[in-house]
Amino acid sequence: MPATEKTVRRSLLVASAVLLSTALTAPAALAAPSPSTSPPAAPPAHTPVVGGERLGKPGTQVNLAAGVPVLPKGLSGRSWIVADAETGDVLAAHDAHRPLAPASTLKMLFADTLLPKWPRTTTHRVEPSDLAGVGAGSSMVGVKENETYSVHDLWLGVFLRSGNDAVHVLAAMNGGVDKTVDEMNAHAEELQALDTHAVSPDGYDAPGQVSSAYDLTLIARSGLQKKDFREYCSTVRAQFPGETKKNKKGKRVRESFEIQNTNRLLSGDYDVPVYQGIAGVKNGNTTNAGATFTGVAERDGKVLLVTVMNPSKKESNEVYKETARLFDWGFAAAGKVEPVGELVPPKSVADATAAPGPSASPGQAGGTGAGSQ
Repeated sequence: MPATEKTVRRSLLVASAVLLSTALTAPAALAAPSPSTSPPAAPPAHTPVVGGERLGKPGTQVNLAAGVPVLPKGLSGRSWIVADAETGDVLAAHDAHRPLAPASTLKMLFADTLLPKWPRTTTHRVEPSDLAGVGAGSSMVGVKENETYSVHDLWLGVFLRSGNDAVHVLAAMNGGVDKTVDEMNAHAEELQALDTHAVSPDGYDAPGQVSSAYDLTLIARSGLQKKDFREYCSTVRAQFPGETKKNKKGKRVRESFEIQNTNRLLSGDYDVPVYQGIAGVKNGNTTNAGATFTGVAERDGKVLLVTVMNPSKKESNEVYKETARLFDWGFAAAGKVEPVGELVPPKSVADATAAPGPSASPGQAGGTGAGSQ
């Protein structure tokens, strides 16, 4: 990619992340309720749907009105969502909370959980045990036993080639697969991604492993606040260390090889052009999950997130084609369509927003007296 294109994309992502961070971490000052002596209310008849009741309804949810473009025809994703990445408004959705196998889009949760663990310059020599448990037929970047890799190399392998071998090495560095999966599930709960249950760190098909279009969008939104996450998910191609071998002169040398991002809206393909304004995030494909994809793109000052899971149409690159059409719709509809729900903030932020300030007393919050206008 030309240096100028990289700079523009990085600037976009940094600007977007600042807005995202503000939206997710700036709780408003709310008045605390007065003490009550009445008996506690009966528990709700059902658990509220995360993000709004309409997102829990079956079928397509959108508020069409004068001036709002109609949704694209022929969408076949079993679940999809279009959301404003900055405000959190969900512009339209289809079975947003439907639990489905996530495939390698689950690597977004893996990355959002583990990226803060090590500096990118940290190195690790791969032991044979590190690669134990990598599923048959997994996507690989080409990690070799007894070779040393930087954390930066391994994350490039995760994001660009969806390398399950790189995932398992990082999980081994983190204390093992079981510990890593436990941390991923705890992080999903913190993000209020309650449809999500991780069993494998890499998204490889496993019984009981599910997520949803809503949750994957929440996870992507969280990840995009991390500088390294933004960089890796927007990288089109990079060099990856190869295997150490003897050359013709008998000298041991280690050359690198090029890897390219498998996100076709970012790298393009014969039937899918690079999408204007695309800046990530992650794709996936397994037998059980079908094709899955979450993308982020910017146009005319708007930053949108789109997730599409398991299109029933089996045409080449269908998940990217449907995502591109939903992006087009979202950019045309943004500012005109009434939202059908919202992307909620992490649980800790929501709790902080709901709680009174540290100096507040009953009837007083944020220094505002109970009788103030």
